[in-house]
Amino acid sequence: MREISAKKIIETVKDLCIAANTELPEDVLAALNTALKNEESPLGREILRQIIRNAAIAREEKLPLCQDTGLAVVFVELGEEVRLAGGSLAEAINEGVSRGYREGFFRKSVVADPLLRENTGDNTPAIIHTTVVPGDKFKIQLMCKGGGAENRSVIRMFKPTSTKEEIEKFILGTIEEAGPGACPPLIVGVGLGGNFETAPLLAKQALLRPLGKRHSAPDTAKWEKELLAKANRLGIGPMGLGGTTTALAVQIERRPCHISSLPAAVNIECHAHRCKEIIL
Repeated sequence: MREISAKKIIETVKDLCIAANTELPEDVLAALNTALKNEESPLGREILRQIIRNAAIAREEKLPLCQDTGLAVVFVELGEEVRLAGGSLAEAINEGVSRGYREGFFRKSVVADPLLRENTGDNTPAIIHTTVVPGDKFKIQLMCKGGGAENRSVIRMFKPTSTKEEIEKFILGTIEEAGPGACPPLIVGVGLGGNFETAPLLAKQALLRPLGKRHSAPDTAKWEKELLAKANRLGIGPMGLGGTTTALAVQIERRPCHISSLPAAVNIECHAHRCKEIIL
């Protein structure tokens, strides 16, 4: 049995929060640089240059990539042979988020009640998803998800007889409706299958996959590529001011579902993809 202290988790989550908000992942930077080479609009190219420069300043000066420093969404893979010592997992994660946002001087964006709207003051509680896995693995994936992009995300319960073309129209329609309000170029996560709560979770998990890494199933990988090409023909462009770079990636996850349903969800992410992971 492997033991991990709550103190270690607190420090790790704190560091992840600071890194996620100030260091744009290398795969996103690579995608932005590729987009800069391929963008046809002069204004679009200038906006992409500014986004890349902004990321460099944020990294160098430990400043947030964006004024919206997000809601902390934490995915944990907890090995069956791991024992947590000195506190509970949820308490340790939330304490880490609290310290990270306070020490990083990041905006606190969480309200305690959706109607009363009183700010909790430390960006907690986090959204925590825990999966128990074999062995002594302990993996944390943190996404600091911004409100602007999240608000453009959609779930739809299709009929089981719905066609791939109908689902594609829904995906592209969601991207088009998100438009400049989600700060393109976008990263688009798509979840197909499961049930009402599973499809949006799949869509969010699709965003955790490194950009450019296609789905393992050839037909889904092909569809991802086709959807990206079609999204970039919408003409929305960087920050919605026109161009050929509306999205950096479209990434799909699929799961089994009930014979009478076909859930589909689209989780929109902005170019400030605040995502980090670590294995302890």
